[in-house]
Amino acid sequence: MTQAPKQDGYAADYRRSLEDPEGFWLDAARAIDWDVAPTRALDDSRAPLYRWFPDGRLNTCHNALDRHVDAGRGEQLALVYDSPVTGHKSAFTYRELRDEVALFAGVLAGLGVTEGDRVVIYMPMIPEAVVAMLACARIGAVHSVVFGGFAAHELAVRVDDARPKVVIAASCGIEPTRVVPYKPLLDEALALAEHQPEHCVIRQRPQCPADMSGRDLDWDRAMATAEPVDCRPVAATDPLYILYTSGTTGRPKGVVRDNGGHAVALRWSLENVYDAHPGEVFWAASDVGWVVGHSYIVYAPLLTGCTTVLYEGKPVGTPDAGALWRVIAEHRVTALFTAPTAIRAVKKEDPRGALLHAHDIGSLRHLFLAGERLDPETYRWATDLLGVPVVDNWWQTETGWPIVANPMGLEPHPLKAGSPTVPMPGYDVRILDTTGRDAPPGADGAVAIRLPLPPGTLLTVWQDDARYVRSYLSTYSGYYLTGDGGRKDEDGYVYVMGRIDDVINVAGHRLSTGAMEEVLAAHPDVAECAVVGVTDPLKGQVPRGLVVLKGGLDRDPRAIATELVAAVRERIGPVAALRRVDVVAALPKTRSGKILRRTMRDIADGRNPELPSTIDDPAVIEALRPVLRDDSQHR
Repeated sequence: MTQAPKQDGYAADYRRSLEDPEGFWLDAARAIDWDVAPTRALDDSRAPLYRWFPDGRLNTCHNALDRHVDAGRGEQLALVYDSPVTGHKSAFTYRELRDEVALFAGVLAGLGVTEGDRVVIYMPMIPEAVVAMLACARIGAVHSVVFGGFAAHELAVRVDDARPKVVIAASCGIEPTRVVPYKPLLDEALALAEHQPEHCVIRQRPQCPADMSGRDLDWDRAMATAEPVDCRPVAATDPLYILYTSGTTGRPKGVVRDNGGHAVALRWSLENVYDAHPGEVFWAASDVGWVVGHSYIVYAPLLTGCTTVLYEGKPVGTPDAGALWRVIAEHRVTALFTAPTAIRAVKKEDPRGALLHAHDIGSLRHLFLAGERLDPETYRWATDLLGVPVVDNWWQTETGWPIVANPMGLEPHPLKAGSPTVPMPGYDVRILDTTGRDAPPGADGAVAIRLPLPPGTLLTVWQDDARYVRSYLSTYSGYYLTGDGGRKDEDGYVYVMGRIDDVINVAGHRLSTGAMEEVLAAHPDVAECAVVGVTDPLKGQVPRGLVVLKGGLDRDPRAIATELVAAVRERIGPVAALRRVDVVAALPKTRSGKILRRTMRDIADGRNPELPSTIDDPAVIEALRPVLRDDSQHR
């Protein structure tokens, strides 16, 4: 605990958000500039399709940029771009970023983009990606960012679903070891797509200039002849963006975020959850293609008046495992938000944290981690190394901001390893048993949220309300099903143990693979791990462990594997039936760092699953196939 709780702090705010959502969220809405201030918070007339601030009008770009300039803070840095993969750095004040955004909004308006039109953005981590998102918001267009470098088929299905008037892309993305040409992927995607955008605006990068065709426009040339445009107010309930969650086959699910609820929730969350304040430097080391990038690289920091860091690099390899510490020191970052897998990658390469000593990170107050479960060992390692609170928070693409977190700016709570702490205001989090009743403290169940969800969460699935209800609201009447399993303790702390389908059934015993991973991760030689349940003719399922060891070890991997099997037997009991742990070079992950447990499980069960579109390195899966298919040991 680093500061005393505020009077009338978390408990009062949380209780009020559930008992008086009208009053709570209308008060929070005062932190936003409105063209027409809302007089109502919740519209439940079409429940379970809820809307927030139905009579309000605003512009999200004005709130992110123009109002700070108008308030006399135009010379403060808004965006710092740091690209170790190109060796380039630049920065934009709020005035400079507003002017760039207004000009590119003029480009879009000149191409006929108007309120409600969709614009697909297919770009790497460059300032133009942020400019494009905010320019859409400025004129009331709906942006849909697709992670740069996504395969052509995946881009095509998103184009067909969103039906954009314009696509904005860069000529290439840059990875630590290679340049990825984007324009050929875009051209292939549009050849596959039924819908055809009227124009493509291409930001040429010198590392790989693109060949241009008839509908292609050069970003710089278009900007040179554009006229800036002002912000256009929209209804609070109008969509700001579509973000697709998945879809290796069939139609992907497009999460729809509104303008009003989104602005209110993110503005509230940055100060109250992340303890970040106007003028401070906030760094979300993610990608604008993911929800963390939308919420906490682009919108929340700028809505709050912070300086945000846009980092085109990796936690390791650009150039080493000290990259995070270098950026914090150089830009005086006060809060870093990244994924546990990034910290595990640093831990693997530099287990003693030797590279930290070259950098003064005295500006850092908090390390926030989300995107996957934070295992207690990674929590302890980062806490010991950095000497600042390491704060877990849990949320989803669908929610847009934390469901469960430690409200460091409102009232810091004691940290408990393995728990992201307590539900945030507006989220009535319940643990439900198989009958849909509340489970008692300590008992595992399905993590669900009683409706309505708070502002800033998904309104629906793009152009498919029925699919939204079917996918999220139909399992338990009156609840949003998160798809995760977990429990609450007697203090109300929530423990999220992983996806419900990561609970395995071993000879009639339901066991959490997350609990077994906790044991494996606690071993001093293990950098990261995964446990998957594979089919067994006798027991139904048995767990298989895969571990990556820390760098620089001089031990027999077989001895470590034996110790790990023994540790699980000791901590969880023989019922866990974990008899095999394989030491591997790497675990397969998505580009956002989530381990592909389901894919590994399917391969171990003899299936040939289609690899997810989000996979970071398909070669890792190929290297694991013979290990996963080998069931000759310990069976």
